[in-house]
Amino acid sequence: MSFKISSLALAVATLSTVSIANAAGLDRSTQPSWAFTEQGTFAYVEHITIAPTVEGKDNKKVATTDANFTAGRNVPDMAEDYQFLNFGAKADVNDTISVGAFFDQPWAADVEYSGDNNFVGAPTSIVNGIYAQAAAGLQSAGIALPVTNATELQTAISTIQNQVTAGQARLDAANTQLTQAQAALAANPALAPVLTPQITALQQGIAAGTTQVNAGRAAITNLSTAQAVTNNLSNVTGATNVSVSSQNFTGLLGVKLGEKKNIQIYGGPTIQRLEGDVHLRGNAYKTASGYDANITRDTAYGWMAGIAYLKPEIALKAALTYRSEIDHDTTMYENFPALAARGLPTQGTNEITITTPKSVNLDFQTGLNPTTLLTAKARWVPWSDFAIKPKIYNAAAIASGNGDLNLVDYSKDAWTAEVGLGKKLSPQLAISGAVGYDSGAGNPITSLGPVEGNWNVGLGAKYNLTPEWAVSGGVKYLMFGDAKAKLPDGSIVGDFQDNDGWVYGVRLSYQKK
Repeated sequence: MSFKISSLALAVATLSTVSIANAAGLDRSTQPSWAFTEQGTFAYVEHITIAPTVEGKDNKKVATTDANFTAGRNVPDMAEDYQFLNFGAKADVNDTISVGAFFDQPWAADVEYSGDNNFVGAPTSIVNGIYAQAAAGLQSAGIALPVTNATELQTAISTIQNQVTAGQARLDAANTQLTQAQAALAANPALAPVLTPQITALQQGIAAGTTQVNAGRAAITNLSTAQAVTNNLSNVTGATNVSVSSQNFTGLLGVKLGEKKNIQIYGGPTIQRLEGDVHLRGNAYKTASGYDANITRDTAYGWMAGIAYLKPEIALKAALTYRSEIDHDTTMYENFPALAARGLPTQGTNEITITTPKSVNLDFQTGLNPTTLLTAKARWVPWSDFAIKPKIYNAAAIASGNGDLNLVDYSKDAWTAEVGLGKKLSPQLAISGAVGYDSGAGNPITSLGPVEGNWNVGLGAKYNLTPEWAVSGGVKYLMFGDAKAKLPDGSIVGDFQDNDGWVYGVRLSYQKK
């Protein structure tokens, strides 16, 4: 039996594009193999809009273990809307060889916190902690001065400086008296019964005074360091925000095998560009608040390969596609204001390798009858292998006793799956529906994307403008899994529940068999 329902395949393909558009980790788009296995000459351009809503509560205790988490202030929607464009084309050179070129944007993040919560503004709890440490240091030195704010800190520095100046003046006078007494004794030893006790008292007083002056100077040094750090941290403004973008160009060459040419192997190189910015703000990030990082734009290379089984007469297509990981050997600028308190470099540009993950896609479709198409998809991305470990950030973690820490990582691999049905209503119009699941990449998870996967449902449609030209559209509703937001050290800083999102896609396509 032969089913002439290729228009259904295109309608469902549009829906499948939007289904992957808010997957786990930084995943934003699927592999272009779906287009390469289309029949004949095929070209498309599509626009995708992701509109998630991710709201929650910060940790009233700022950062604790999961068991000690206490819901605090509201965290408004921190997931920015994201839009991107994909396009590509393929052609059959003959009945055996096919070629194609495709552009997509596979990895991305667009996050910005707002409101009055622990992800916004200066790290007041850290600043107050530095004040408390400064006060404790004064107490241990026997100096009774309060330090609870910037004014008291400056007052303490000025007071101790005045005391040191006065103490040094007394020491200078005592040293002068000691020199004179020692000279008088040397000139007239008979004065020993009178001068010796005076000399001893002067020496003891000078020793005690020197200790006090040195303690005062050490206190001034410590307080001045605390002042520099708290001034820097108090001047931190804005909110936590992250932006990561990527672009892929993939060229594919395919060869059909077998007597009926129903097996196709394909592969080719991928050129990938990656860049990003990270800005951490608020109490949630503790001493890392005020941290800034810029990932220098980098271009690197990978590859894609796959195999497909095609049986056009019943609209059967099964394709298994592998996309390689790609190593970006680039540089990262970092600024970490709180490191001034430890005497470590606060900023610099260093080399870093960021490896975008490999992925495996399985795509399947088959006609059930002349007007109905069944589709199924599965995807695996090993996000547990992904990590970003900047040099200065990691040095700060080691200095604070936390050991090696990544700026971003994930605890689990991500699996996605989708099942759909398409229905041809007329020669011009086809519609489709699908349900899908995304496992997410772990929970608790980074505060830069606090959701645990999603369940999703969606609808798609395709309308033939002419025998070759068509317009397709899809909409998908995402129900995100609840997740706790964590820092790299495991501290829980937020709880995000009952969130959702929408994804919209539109595609213009051309196909000539």
